[in-house]
Amino acid sequence: MGNSTDLIVMLTYNDRTVDNAHEIFDQCKNTKAKFWGFKEEGYPLEKMKNLFSYMKKHGKSTVLEVVAYTEENCMKGAKIAAECGCSILMGTRFYDSVNEYCKVNNLKYMPYIGHVSGRPSFLEGTVEEMIAEANKYLEKGVYGFALLGYRYTGDSVALNKQFVTQINAPICLAGSIDSYKRLFEVKESGAWAFTIGGAFFENKYGGSFNEQIDKVCDYIKALYAK
Repeated sequence: MGNSTDLIVMLTYNDRTVDNAHEIFDQCKNTKAKFWGFKEEGYPLEKMKNLFSYMKKHGKSTVLEVVAYTEENCMKGAKIAAECGCSILMGTRFYDSVNEYCKVNNLKYMPYIGHVSGRPSFLEGTVEEMIAEANKYLEKGVYGFALLGYRYTGDSVALNKQFVTQINAPICLAGSIDSYKRLFEVKESGAWAFTIGGAFFENKYGGSFNEQIDKVCDYIKALYAK
C-alpha cells in the first residue's frame, strides 16, 4: 500500500458527461483534487478539447474514461483522448490495437478488467480470472487498470483488496463510491486512485460541489495520517 490514494473527480452522471462540465470545473478548479476527467459521451469534441486544455492550464492531470466494448468504439475513444491531449485513457475493453495506439501516442492506458457490460456498467467474473487477465495485459505494457469494484456482482470489498494486493500496477477503483464507508474501504484496499462523479451530483458527501470534493480529499488524507 502506498502513502496516498488520489481522488479523480469525474464530471459525469449515469456514465455521461454533464452539460455544464466546464462551469462546474471553473467553480471547483481551486479545490484539492489533482485529477479530473469525464466520459466520452455527452459532450461535443471541441468542448472536450477546450475543457481538458483548461484543466491542464490549472495544473490538473486529465483522464478520459471510455465506456465502450467493441474494438471500433474503444479505438474511437482512444483517438478522442489523444486529440484532447489527455494523460490517461481509462476504460474500454482491452484490445491490442488500442494498447499499441496508446503507446505510440503517450497515453497511459488503464483498461477495464473482467467482464464489463451495460451503461451504467457492471462487472462480472471471478477474482482469479481478473488477476490472470490483468497479468496478461501487464506483459503487453499497459499502465494500470480501471476496476469497477462497486459495480461487481460479487463481493466488492474482497475483490478490491485481493486484486490491488496481487497486481503490481496502478489500480483505479471506478464507480459507485458514494459513502464514507466505501472511502474507508478504498483506502484499506491500497488502490492508487478512485473516481467519484454521480455521488457528488447526488450530494452524497454534503455541501456544494466544491465542499464535497475537499471533504473527500481531507477524509482520505486524515486516514493516512492515523
